[in-house]
This record gives sequence, structure tokens and C-alpha cells, in this order.
Amino acid sequence: MKQPSEQFEREQGCTEAEWLGWLPVAVHGHPLHRNVPGEAIVEIDAGTLTLRWQPLEPRQIALIRLPRMRVQYRFDGVDEAARRGFMRLFDLHIQRGGG
Repeated sequence: MKQPSEQFEREQGCTEAEWLGWLPVAVHGHPLHRNVPGEAIVEIDAGTLTLRWQPLEPRQIALIRLPRMRVQYRFDGVDEAARRGFMRLFDLHIQRGGG
């Protein structure tokens, strides 16, 4: 599994409402703060994860329209082992489908 770097960006296939519904569970009890629209801060040990998102135009494939969002992840003061552990559980909650 690729190690999560301190800063990266992903495209998520969801609406903002879905994303906001997933966040409280996906952070696994870590304190979650939402003071600014389009941003959340998660406390992880002595550090933080800042999440910033922006809705994108839906992706259209034939007659199907799929929602999309750009999400930026920035860890500050979180070591590699803690980032890896957090993202493993976080990703389990926000992934769709499965396989």
C-alpha cells in the first residue's frame, strides 16, 4: 500500500452532502472541527489533518451523471505511522462500491 504523504489531492465521487454525512464516522472519534464552508480540521494525536473540498462538474458517461468533488488533504505534525493508520480507516468509510 502506498504511504500517504503529508499533502495530496483526490477526486471523490460524491456530493458535498454525502461527504459531510460520511466525515463524522470516517474520522473514527478524532475531534472534527468545521468552522469554514468547504473545510474541516481533524485532530490526530498532537497534529492535524486539514481537509478542503470543492464540488466539481459531474462526470457524464452516456446518460449517467456522476457527482465529483476535489478534496485536498494536508497533514501537519502527524507522523507517517499515524497518517497510514488514519487513512486506512478513513478510506474504508468513504470508498464506494467495493470489490
